[in-house]
Amino acid sequence: MQMILYHGEPNGPSLAVLAALAESGVEADCRPIDLLAGERHALPGLSDATARDMGVEGEGPVLVVDGEAMTESVFIAQFLDESGRQTLQPEEPYAHWQMLMWCRRVTERCAPAAAFLGCRAHSAGKLGTPAVASADLAARWDMVRRGDFPEDQVTDSLRHVTEAVDMVEQQLADGRDWLMGALTLADFETYGWLAGMAELAPHAFAGKDRANAWLGRVRARPSVQAALARATTTTPETSWAPGPEINRWG
Repeated sequence: MQMILYHGEPNGPSLAVLAALAESGVEADCRPIDLLAGERHALPGLSDATARDMGVEGEGPVLVVDGEAMTESVFIAQFLDESGRQTLQPEEPYAHWQMLMWCRRVTERCAPAAAFLGCRAHSAGKLGTPAVASADLAARWDMVRRGDFPEDQVTDSLRHVTEAVDMVEQQLADGRDWLMGALTLADFETYGWLAGMAELAPHAFAGKDRANAWLGRVRARPSVQAALARATTTTPETSWAPGPEINRWG
């Protein structure tokens, strides 16, 4: 089975998947691509590009297994974990459900907000002109290209980021080191979207000692350090591309 992992800078969903890959022990051919140039939309040798073209995550990593494209960082991370050491998902059914629900909360509410704020701060005027199959994603590309970031969406996005940090702070209140008790995919997925927000929404992290300490623990994890070592820039946390549709659930 041949695995090729196309990924952006180690930030957001690309960081989550690269960290999960390192934890899994799975061998994959990691190939960095320029998400802002639209290279994700012209990957070679795909037998089925549906997942790449219609994924709701936006400009995230693509895992190609024997020619078939897989997208969505949580799903890719699950595939890698289950193909390898199987250490990042709770075995107990309820705990596994909790982890997945946490990840969904992050991808549905925090991720769109973080991508919006990150693109607003760092990506306007830097985008290429790829042929984007999804009309929804193409509209987000156009928005970033025009620098169209309505203030009401800025305010709403800052609120969602703050809520995500609050959620982490509360989850760690019992003294646990990781979000689910043991280290899971939830830690990497959440860290990937929040790490770059410390610069853009510092008020969200003010006084959140447990959340800030958790950020430090995740960053110090050898798998995250291995992911960060793949960066081609000195500040990967400022690398943002159009993400999920903003605030799909209000």
